Amino acid sequence: MTWPRSLMDTVRSGLTIERARLEPLAALRAAAGVAVVIGLSLSIASPSYAASAAFGAYSAGTSTFQRSWRPRKVIALVAGAGLGLSTFVGYLAMSHLALFLLLLAAWAFLAGMAWATGPTAGIVATTTVAMMLLTITLPTGVLEALEHAAVIAFGGVAQAALIWLFPIRRWGRHRDALADALAAVADYARRLREDPVAPFDPEPMITARSAAAVTPAQARRRPAALHGPRGLAERVRPTLAALADPRVGAPAEGPGRDRARQLLEAAADVLDAAARSIRRGAPAQVPSATREILRIDDENEESGADEEGGADVALEGPARQAAVQLAHLLTEVLEIADSSGRDLGPTSGADEGADEPPPLLRPTVFQLVPIVLRAMRRELYRDSPVFRHALRLAVVACLGYVLGSALPLGHGYWAPVTSVMVMRPDFHRTYSRAVARFAGTLVGVALATGAVQLTHPDAYLSGGLAVIAAALTYLLMRTGYAASQCTAAAYAVLLLGMGGEGWHQTVPDRVLLTLLGGVLAMLAYVAFPAWETPRLLDRLADWLAASGRYAAAVVRGYAEPGELPATDVRRTLLADRTAHADWNEAFDRAKREPVRHRGLTHAQAEEAQTALEAFGQAAMLLETHLPERGARPVPGAARFADALAADTERAARHVRERRRPGWDRAKEALVDWEADSTAEAVVQSGAELLVRPLDQLTTAVDRAPVERP
Repeated sequence: MTWPRSLMDTVRSGLTIERARLEPLAALRAAAGVAVVIGLSLSIASPSYAASAAFGAYSAGTSTFQRSWRPRKVIALVAGAGLGLSTFVGYLAMSHLALFLLLLAAWAFLAGMAWATGPTAGIVATTTVAMMLLTITLPTGVLEALEHAAVIAFGGVAQAALIWLFPIRRWGRHRDALADALAAVADYARRLREDPVAPFDPEPMITARSAAAVTPAQARRRPAALHGPRGLAERVRPTLAALADPRVGAPAEGPGRDRARQLLEAAADVLDAAARSIRRGAPAQVPSATREILRIDDENEESGADEEGGADVALEGPARQAAVQLAHLLTEVLEIADSSGRDLGPTSGADEGADEPPPLLRPTVFQLVPIVLRAMRRELYRDSPVFRHALRLAVVACLGYVLGSALPLGHGYWAPVTSVMVMRPDFHRTYSRAVARFAGTLVGVALATGAVQLTHPDAYLSGGLAVIAAALTYLLMRTGYAASQCTAAAYAVLLLGMGGEGWHQTVPDRVLLTLLGGVLAMLAYVAFPAWETPRLLDRLADWLAASGRYAAAVVRGYAEPGELPATDVRRTLLADRTAHADWNEAFDRAKREPVRHRGLTHAQAEEAQTALEAFGQAAMLLETHLPERGARPVPGAARFADALAADTERAARHVRERRRPGWDRAKEALVDWEADSTAEAVVQSGAELLVRPLDQLTTAVDRAPVERP
């Protein structure tokens, strides 16, 4: 993409208003926290203390709306403590410019490195940098600075207390993540009706797994409905693919295909019903006709037909086996969904079945410290996007502070605040947020100025209007950065007005310095970029290696039925899914960057992605029919698995080195395997499906021109 097209794309993205599910009750609760601290500070102390407390409560409330699976009150407390600490140490160093710039650079660098642990930690840490720049001018002494830091931290305590006193949709985000995963599998079932080899986006499953990780304390309180459906969704997805794929499942045409389409549509209806049930905490509502199609009601089970024949009579062989398995899995899904409306209490270890896997444990806040340090240390190399972002953040924060202080304008801190708040580790989000922040600031200060001109508010009325602006910011948080920045700019103007500064003192400065800060952030990325495009081959190689290990683990399951640990396939599948998601994110970013890859065009990248998706699909089909312990081993599977693992590892190195990958060992092992007439047809068909996409991958990444007639 060229620079003009890329800039136009970022402008459109920054000004886009997204349709999202609003959280009015949560927004009202967070705004009430801001109102409480403003009211207490005005009645007990002074407007300057009220401004500090309001900034702390507002920022702590904003952090609770970030995507995180930890309790919101914990996030509010941690954010409040970080905001108070940054204010205090910033004031201690501000009397000496060189010392303050050194502190600002170090603090901003650490905030940038916090992105190594995820966007939530990065955003909260960046907010502390902004708070340091905003509030250090309010105190006049060390004791007063300590008091301001305390009231800022009190803002986080107030938000946490309101969350504890007035809980809204307990486990709501976890329910939404699980419901989204079930809905994604339902959508996959519907797409398989039209395209039997349709790909599946792994992101909802990854998100649901992240949501399923809990601390020991959370594990004792987690609702029973959040235990089993994720694992069932994991098992339903390959079963759907095995049923729909005409190469190993239902035939491409005829009654069998019609029956498969009926089952896929019914499965989608059941999964959607289960998703709604878990999201709302109500029993699942599934039409009787859908149950009849799946033949999972009690009457048909008692009809005298055998287990397999009762489940389906129009399909044969592996397709019939997949239909039976699908019916049983959907029965379990419905049983859990039906109980979600009446069994919302926690489940203890004594209530769980003997075969229930242990919960995924998430470290506590204190246990997270060494994990964060290790994650930061892993990113300390020159080409790391996180390391480059941290350096940009440190340099731009200091440069913006110096320029803002040197200009004949008041409130020079707005320039570095804008820079640090819009900067992200990738190009597209940095530029789109810069555009959105400037546009939102223009509209927001205009609205705030109009409100001040009409009402001529005193400190209490200014505080009330600021609370309204904060409530609107929380409400619009997920609708786009431009919309939320509009009300956030109005909030800042009204809050400074509460401190006694007129609009004519703040509005022009805010607009000009916001523009300066946005320009600095954009120029910083041009001067020291972290383009994702040159890293595409590395991402592709990582995905290829992970997919090869997963496929080899599945094939080994046929060579040694039940002998290999069941965790091997699961572990390699999760690694493959993570690598796939990393590739998707990297490729999406690369398509929006104004640079080109010299060895891999976007068309080649899409072709390679299609090939690896087909490779993963074939491995998933084989996983569906893995034999149980005690089954007869499949001859040739072990050699093919070893050859496949060796070829994919070697090919991953060749892709990184921009060399042509080859698959000689896997093809030779497959030829020898096909010569054995005792092997099962479904296993050999799956092995052939594994090899075919590899040649497509070679064509996609090969730089030599392809001869055409």
